[in-house]
Amino acid sequence: MRIVSASRIEARPMRIHFTGIAGAGMSAVALMMRDAGHEVSGSDADAFPPLSTYVESLGFPFFRSFAAENLPEGLDLLVLGASAKLGGADNPEVAAAKARGVRITTFPELVGEATAARLNTVVAGSFGKSTCTALMAHVLRESGVDAGWMIGAISPSLPATGHWGSAPEVVLEGDEYIVGPNDRRSKFVLYHPRDVLLTSLIHDHVNVFPTFADYEAPFRELLRLLPGEGLLTVREHPATRAIVGEAACRIVWYDTRRCPESHDVWWSDEVVFGETSRFTLVSPAGRRIPLATTLLGEHNIENIVGVSAYLLERGLVTEEQLARAVASFGGIRRRLDRLTTRSAIPVIEGFGSSYEKARSAIEAMLLHYPDRPLTVVFEPHTFSWRSRDALAWYDTVFAGAARVLMVPPPTHGAESHHQSTHDEILQRTRAAGVSVQGVARADQAIGALSALSGDEVVLLLSSGPLMGLPDSLPPVFDRLYGESAAA
Repeated sequence: MRIVSASRIEARPMRIHFTGIAGAGMSAVALMMRDAGHEVSGSDADAFPPLSTYVESLGFPFFRSFAAENLPEGLDLLVLGASAKLGGADNPEVAAAKARGVRITTFPELVGEATAARLNTVVAGSFGKSTCTALMAHVLRESGVDAGWMIGAISPSLPATGHWGSAPEVVLEGDEYIVGPNDRRSKFVLYHPRDVLLTSLIHDHVNVFPTFADYEAPFRELLRLLPGEGLLTVREHPATRAIVGEAACRIVWYDTRRCPESHDVWWSDEVVFGETSRFTLVSPAGRRIPLATTLLGEHNIENIVGVSAYLLERGLVTEEQLARAVASFGGIRRRLDRLTTRSAIPVIEGFGSSYEKARSAIEAMLLHYPDRPLTVVFEPHTFSWRSRDALAWYDTVFAGAARVLMVPPPTHGAESHHQSTHDEILQRTRAAGVSVQGVARADQAIGALSALSGDEVVLLLSSGPLMGLPDSLPPVFDRLYGESAAA
C-alpha cells in the first residue's frame, strides 16, 4: 500500500482519515498534514488520557469508535495505525476505504513521502527520543526557526505534537519499532535523514527483536542512510561505538562526563541538582556554556547535552538562544510530571515503556528525593514488560524503591508473544527482594496509598492508562496530605 508522491501531497489539498488517531505518532502526523493544508479526521476506540483528551481538543472530527460512516465524502487517503486493537484489515473503516478505492497507508510511509524534500533530523535511540525531539523543536522555535516537527508525546512548551513549518528543517522522533505486522521495516528508515541524533542503544522490543543483533540491525541501516554532508550526533557508549562505522558523514560525540581516553566529546561539568539544576556545557574545544533546567534526573542533563551539541555544531542557534530556551523548556507529559498541587507527598508520573526508561525515572526520584521512601505504582503495559523473555528486568529495575504496587498486565496481543501472568511478575519481583503488592483495581491502589506517614514520594510508572490513577490519585493526595489536612 503506497500513498501519492510527496509532490502531489503538497500540490493539492487532500482529505485524510486516520484510523487509530489517538496513537502518539498518528495524532502528530495528522497535525503536520493539517498544517500542510490538508483536511484531516480520525477515529479511535479504547483511547486513554492524556492523548485521548489531547486529540479531542485539536478541532478536527474525532470519532470514538470505528465505523464506515466515519469516512468523509471525497476521501483521498486512509492512514491505518499499527496497534493490534485496531483490527487491521477487519476494521470497518479499512473495508469501506478498500470498497471505495481509497488508498491506504501507514503514518511512517506518509511522513517519509511528505518530507522527502526537507532537511530531516531523525532523533533515534532506545530512550530519550521524545524529550530530545521536543527540546530541539522548542529551542528552534524560541530562536525564530520555523522548523517542522513530529513528536510522540505532549510537551507544554510546544503548541502541538506535530507541525509542518516553513523552514527547510524538520525534526522527527524516529521509532525503531516496526511499521506493522505486514511491514517489518523500522519506522525511522523511511524518514530520509539528513542528520541523526542517536541517544542510546539498549536491547528493547524483545517481541520483535529477539536478540540484540536483531535490535541493532535497523539502527545500522539508519546510519547507512546518512548522506556525506550529514551529521551524526551520538551518545558515547560501547554499543553506539560499535555501529557508527556505518555512517559515511561527520560524527560528533556527547556524554555526561569527559572522555579523554577515547575522543573529543561535548559534556556536562559542574552539575548541581535541585528544583532548578545547573551545569556547564563544555565543547570539545573547551568552550564553556552555563545552562539551567527544571527537568529532573541525570538522564535529562544527558538529553540536553546531546541536543545542544547537535544544534551548536549545525549552527542553527546561538549559545545565548540555546541557554534561554533550555531554561524555559517544560519537558513532556508523563516524563516525571508532578501531578499533585498541595500534597506533602509528591505524586509524580513517569514513562516506563522499557527497562531503561523505568530505571531512569526511578533513579531520578532517588537523586532528587534522597531522604524520602519511594513507592512505585507500576503497570507492565508494553509487550516487552509482559514477555517471559524479559522477566529478568524485574530483578533490578526497582532497586532503591521502598515499595512497589504492581498492576496486572493487559491482555491485548497476548497471543503474539510469551505473555507473563500477574503472579509470575509478582513472584519474580519478590525474588529480587522487593516489597511488592499486587493491586487489581484503582480503589485497591488508592486504599494502599491512603495511610502513608507523609515523608514518602510516589512514582506512577507506565506507558498505559494505569487504571486511571494519574487522574484519580492526585486529588485524593491533595485532600489527605495537603496543608489543611496536615494542620
